[in-house]
Amino acid sequence: MKIKTKEMDYDQILALKPYVHKKPVKQLGILRWIIGVYTFFSLKRVNFSVEEIGMDKLGAEEPCLILMNHSSFVDLEIIGRIFRKRPYQIVCTLDGMVGKEWLMRLVGCIPTKKFITDAVLVRDLVYTVRKLKSSVVMYPEASYSFDGTATPLPDSIGKCLKLLQVPVVMVRTYGAFLRDPLYNGLQLRKVKVTAEVKYLLSPEDIRNKTARELKSLLDQQFSFDHFRWQQENKICVTEAFRADFLNRVLYRCPHCEAEGQMLGRGIQISCRQCGMAYELTEEGWLKAVNGETKINHIPDWYRWERECVREELLQGTYLLDEDVDIYILVDMKYIYKVGEGHLRHTKEGFHLTGCQGRLDYIQKPETSYSLYSDFYWYEIGDVICIGDSARQYYCFPKEEKDVVAKARLAAEELYKIVKENAGKEKAV
Repeated sequence: MKIKTKEMDYDQILALKPYVHKKPVKQLGILRWIIGVYTFFSLKRVNFSVEEIGMDKLGAEEPCLILMNHSSFVDLEIIGRIFRKRPYQIVCTLDGMVGKEWLMRLVGCIPTKKFITDAVLVRDLVYTVRKLKSSVVMYPEASYSFDGTATPLPDSIGKCLKLLQVPVVMVRTYGAFLRDPLYNGLQLRKVKVTAEVKYLLSPEDIRNKTARELKSLLDQQFSFDHFRWQQENKICVTEAFRADFLNRVLYRCPHCEAEGQMLGRGIQISCRQCGMAYELTEEGWLKAVNGETKINHIPDWYRWERECVREELLQGTYLLDEDVDIYILVDMKYIYKVGEGHLRHTKEGFHLTGCQGRLDYIQKPETSYSLYSDFYWYEIGDVICIGDSARQYYCFPKEEKDVVAKARLAAEELYKIVKENAGKEKAV
């Protein structure tokens, strides 16, 4: 999938009228029917099946909050198929509306900005369930998983449930990540995809629990490991490209600890500095082909990288320092390319400069619990997105270096460190 882009001078961008919020529009029934028919045929390719648990508790016309883990684009097709008989609105990222706002609104999309506090979104959700009498579909992780495990949930998710006071339904997918992992460059694998749809919480359950208890429950529900599931169920991914671009996620060698020297090609990932190579087996294990296997599980490798990043942050040695191409989101017409710049990330946060000195944006670590970063974003390239409620800046590193995953890890760990330090100061 691509996105509409346009080159424009930075000063012209500042003169543009920004996106103006609009209330959600009730989903057009005929479009939901068309989506249901389309997804029936598209999901036949993955032999899709669904299991329902406790869904008889949900009234046929009762609005609910539908929470789903986010694995790949097929998630949207699954929602369209499962809920084809129920009106729903779906929370999506604002850039997903670019160039097609009118259609996306009729489909039922509610736009928001990832990892940015958005009080307007909360009002839109309340309006949807109470006025439009529609259900709300939300991917609370807000981003695709890099390593096949859950990404952090916002601290505010429990408060959101308390505010909406509608039943909560959990949709968990199996096989969707293995079919199309984000790192693999849109290369689809032949993997069966299934879903479990579970009635998770009633309005009474929500009233009887605190926001913190609800957040803890959802953290448990969003605890998963797609590679472990593959291994335990002996699901074979036989494609010869299954390790292509795995270096986007596994960017640091566990043997010589060099960064940016990993190369994922075919069925192997190897280090160009020390020569160590691992095979990604058909059942999802990592196996050294020329020495000792130090790490045999992709999420374990990614977790080790997280620990390394945290140590760098604590020691004050962490640094991202990249020349970037800059795109800006202002309205729903285009993503505007405004030129070149420089992105720096330290324990002090992000600092973006560019456009011949006219652009200077600083984002502190406590701004967000995670980072909007992506691989091969809309087929443009790997991206790091920062910004506020006024503008979002999409930064594409000019050199082909694996910095996106590390930047997300650093942003998440920085947020934790800042919160921990604030807690200690408060205790004193």
